[in-house]
Amino acid sequence: MIPKITIFKPIVSSFSMLMKMNIKFRTGFIILSILVALACISFLAPPSSTYWYSYPRNMPPSFENIDVLLGTTANGRSVFWAFTHAIKNSLIIGIITALVSSHIGLMLGIIAGLKGGAIDKVLMFITDSIIVIPPFIIYMIVIMTLKQYISALGNPIPFIGLIFSITGWCWPARQVRAIMLSLREREFVLISILSGNSITHIMIKEAMPHLLAWHLTNLTNAILYGISMEAGLAVLGLSILDKDTLGTMIYWVLYYSALFRGLWWWYITPILGAIMVFAAFFLISQGISEYINPRLR
Repeated sequence: MIPKITIFKPIVSSFSMLMKMNIKFRTGFIILSILVALACISFLAPPSSTYWYSYPRNMPPSFENIDVLLGTTANGRSVFWAFTHAIKNSLIIGIITALVSSHIGLMLGIIAGLKGGAIDKVLMFITDSIIVIPPFIIYMIVIMTLKQYISALGNPIPFIGLIFSITGWCWPARQVRAIMLSLREREFVLISILSGNSITHIMIKEAMPHLLAWHLTNLTNAILYGISMEAGLAVLGLSILDKDTLGTMIYWVLYYSALFRGLWWWYITPILGAIMVFAAFFLISQGISEYINPRLR
């Protein structure tokens, strides 16, 4: 068994160095911390915040209380509380997509690159077959087919993240395989293979130290992938519209023509939220990439 310190100590050390030396990572992390704080505030929302006509309709932003801090919508909901729920749910979708798809791709890529032969050919045939199909079309068909069943779930948000993992693992698997094809020719991997070590041992002990930084970058990109996919489907009315996400907020903005009615506080909020989310993860990804490859600095 590998001591935990050998896994977490380099992560903690790298994080502290990134925070001190890389302004992009530091800025992205600060923005992400603000978003996470907003997501946590959503747990303090009053039960009435999820119901229509709980507040006066089309009310502009006011400092009277936190409920109307960002105004209200055309269906009488607090924009502030809807926004906090939207941030929380969008982050959950992105994180679940990233955790599932990235780790599936990581394991399949390592196995394909390490084993080679028939296993590599079969895995890459399946991967390439899925890659050529536009993922947005797959998700449209799957969600349209399962929408009534998903809506019946107590909390459908995590399930949406799982749906986006159907094809999200393909590119990570391809990229990890390419890295492993190079790593398996190095002496330390060859010695480990000839020593009779198991695939699990080689994956954790030999491959992961070289893949960890790349994997962290890929995780941030996968989070953006999940959030953007859900937002795209929601704008078309294909997501779970009774749950707040950044995408469903934009859907209702379009549905009630908030842009033409001058309800600027309603459409500005989700747009700025989406910009903050994408900026945060983009800057974090760039910071990690520069840390991995000094030539990018």
